[in-house]
Amino acid sequence: MESRDDEGTPAKLARVTDSVSVAAPIQPGRAKDRFPELDEVTVVSAQRGSMRARRALVERYQRPVLALVSRMLRGHGDSALIEDVAQETFLRVFRALPGFDRAGPARLSTWILSIACHRAIDELRRRRLDVCPLEAGPGDVAANDRADENAERRMLARVIERAIEGLAPEYKATFVLREVHGLEYAEIAVILDIDLGTVKSRLNRARTRLRDALSEVYRA
Repeated sequence: MESRDDEGTPAKLARVTDSVSVAAPIQPGRAKDRFPELDEVTVVSAQRGSMRARRALVERYQRPVLALVSRMLRGHGDSALIEDVAQETFLRVFRALPGFDRAGPARLSTWILSIACHRAIDELRRRRLDVCPLEAGPGDVAANDRADENAERRMLARVIERAIEGLAPEYKATFVLREVHGLEYAEIAVILDIDLGTVKSRLNRARTRLRDALSEVYRA
């Protein structure tokens, strides 16, 4: 798949399947180490329209963007949709990049993830997806599975995935940004344009629903 900036220069995005390695949870506070920022000179050049600098920007940030979008839309669309949303994210980034304040409170990666996150939320809302039930039915866990540690781990992974998919878009975004991307509360607040109290409240409610989903499994 290719993304083209406002001046028509192609910037190849990694395939969604390549983003699996970066979709694993990052320890909170370590996001800066995992995805280092683009250097200042390149950012300035990209803002001024440099084709090479814009390609460098895509190469630097495409993996976190794909990881976020794929996690947000998992279970609600195929790889083509995920790639389309990621592509549109970078097109929006290029359109708004000249106005990005390098001295402002948001890092470039935070700003880009903000655009990706809101685009994914808009897609979920546009599709009017129903929140699926979080609890696993009794038929989801076979007796033999309980005796098999590997099967149990797979079953738990499915339950957790289902629970995450079942979160409302805003709660899902908060949870993914914290637990998958390892962003600080303050960064999440900037991305979602909410206060710190709301970030903590959404995380608490999301974690509670995940615990409830797991409890249902073991009560089944």
